Amino acid sequence: MWPLSESNEAIITAKRAQRTAALADIPQSVNTQSEFTRATAVEIVSRIEKGEWTATQVLEAYISRAAFAHAKTNCLTEVMLGPARQRAKELDEEFAVTKKLKGPLHGVPMSIKEQFEITGYDTSVGFSQWANKPATKNADIVNLLLSAGAIIYVKTNIPQTMFAFECSNPVWGRTTNPYNEDYTCGGSSGGEAALLAMDGSAAGIGTDIGGSLRIPTAYCGIYSLKPASGRVSYYGAKGPVPGFEGILTVAGPMGRSVSDLELISRVAFGAPSTNNFIPPLPFREVKLAAKLKFGYYTSDNYIKASPACKRAVLETVEALRTAGHECVEFELPDAHIPFNLFAAITSSDGYKTMLSHLGPDKKENALFLVTLGPKLPSVVRIFATWILETFLNDKMFADTIRATKSKNVSDYWKLISERDQYIRHFHETVWEKYEFDSIIAPVQALPQLPHGGCDNFSALATATILYNVLDMPVGCLPVTRVDPAKDQLTEEWEKGPGLGSRVLESGIYRGKKPLYNPEATKGMPVNVQLVGQKWEEEKILAIMHVVDEALGKERGFGPGAWDAHMQNSER
Repeated sequence: MWPLSESNEAIITAKRAQRTAALADIPQSVNTQSEFTRATAVEIVSRIEKGEWTATQVLEAYISRAAFAHAKTNCLTEVMLGPARQRAKELDEEFAVTKKLKGPLHGVPMSIKEQFEITGYDTSVGFSQWANKPATKNADIVNLLLSAGAIIYVKTNIPQTMFAFECSNPVWGRTTNPYNEDYTCGGSSGGEAALLAMDGSAAGIGTDIGGSLRIPTAYCGIYSLKPASGRVSYYGAKGPVPGFEGILTVAGPMGRSVSDLELISRVAFGAPSTNNFIPPLPFREVKLAAKLKFGYYTSDNYIKASPACKRAVLETVEALRTAGHECVEFELPDAHIPFNLFAAITSSDGYKTMLSHLGPDKKENALFLVTLGPKLPSVVRIFATWILETFLNDKMFADTIRATKSKNVSDYWKLISERDQYIRHFHETVWEKYEFDSIIAPVQALPQLPHGGCDNFSALATATILYNVLDMPVGCLPVTRVDPAKDQLTEEWEKGPGLGSRVLESGIYRGKKPLYNPEATKGMPVNVQLVGQKWEEEKILAIMHVVDEALGKERGFGPGAWDAHMQNSER
């Protein structure tokens, strides 16, 4: 491991000082909720159109709130207040003359994940070697949002390489969970989720290759939509492995209501893209049947969902059944296969390309286990997997370790073929067999992960990775909060796994210091995934409305949720 050089230390110090100076320009007197930050993006546009609010008023409220959120969680990277304020002023001047909105996002203050290029600002992605190289043009999604009237004023933090869900990197530091500073906000869209959870932004954009939208969404109790590939342009999003298409990364909206996700989707779906990468398939209106059919499961048979995450699924099922919908429990077909395929495909070059950008930056601990496989000599890998199978009776985890080794081109082609075979297998054994409208699933086995938990338990992402391999649209919304009175481990978890990994479940649920701790995570959010078939993003959004309504507003999520929870916790 290289030590930080003086030049790298200087770069990091300068970047953080630049952020501090930008935030110093923010009035510190408004660090509590206001009517502006308690409003959804849809409500903001409506109030501006009625002449009740101005874009400048709304922006200033969110700027102050963003500074408050950053002080709590360290969620911001680039801060772009000058251009944002100028844009708000221009929107207000234009509206005063025309009385017409610039677009469907007129005056909505929006944040965006660090990796998207914005002219004149760095896109370091947490690499010191990528700092001080301002973008010369905007990413496609940035241009789309701006043309629709949005105001982009901050970028948000990510994990190093964006291949972990502990949100930390050497340039910008660690982002914490708004509900508990001992826990991570998730990743890789972690800074975005933390900011939105504290109402520091009206809406935002993240990305997802293995759960990077859904994991932080769940950890922070907000809403998101992971589209399938082909709906939203990813052009202008920098990543550490350009050209990799084995598992496609997608961009998607994050927000504090389903309506806000839909508002952004109407702007982004099928919009013109650089090089015509995105099919011209704009947002389509959907009419749902009066009675929907949902499939659900509480274990993917790799890592069993915790009591809290299982309860979130079952409470969703109960609410939907009460509303007159059909819910059928089913078992995932060979769910260990897509996880091992993901591990095998992404590690094809031994992670050399991804890690090459670290240079002298220290590698974050969260990348330890996920990048260890290709480094193991064949003899060590054979011995380790033999130990796992023979003495620990864990063939599943052993197969995962076997999958993470460098491959040649022929091996890679075989893996892509196996990926496509599994997609067909899933379609035949789930969608065709049961004819579900949607699938309800845990986001992860745990509701949240403490800092450092990702170091040895990155395999928790298997629950979200499944739907990246399948390339299916997935909505994510909050259901409940961790309750120690309801969410204690029982014999079901203490007796060991069924078909899952014994080693992983042992560290999560058993031993002297298990990761699952409902007392430590009391009151923290628990989300579920809502899955649809390819090209069914609009249907999933409509279904998210149905589920959100069935669960009820009294569960306390949306704008103002963080403040309300903090106030209740103090009583």
